Amino acid sequence: MSVISAEEVSRLQGYLEAKFKNTGFALKMREKAKDSVEVLLNGEFIGVIYKDDEENDISFDFNMAILEEDL
Repeated sequence: MSVISAEEVSRLQGYLEAKFKNTGFALKMREKAKDSVEVLLNGEFIGVIYKDDEENDISFDFNMAILEEDL
């Protein structure tokens, strides 16, 4: 299991803010899953970022579910 560090959380939040030109992002550590963080936008949960560390090739996967009723 790859643990997301506080430094990585900060870097990810900065990336999201710069990429989407929005400072409303907040990343929240998860209690039981140390390999991922919750993503909130203006206080609303929108998804999860998972850390993948395959043979020291680190990447992050953002998973966002969109419900039919929200469309």
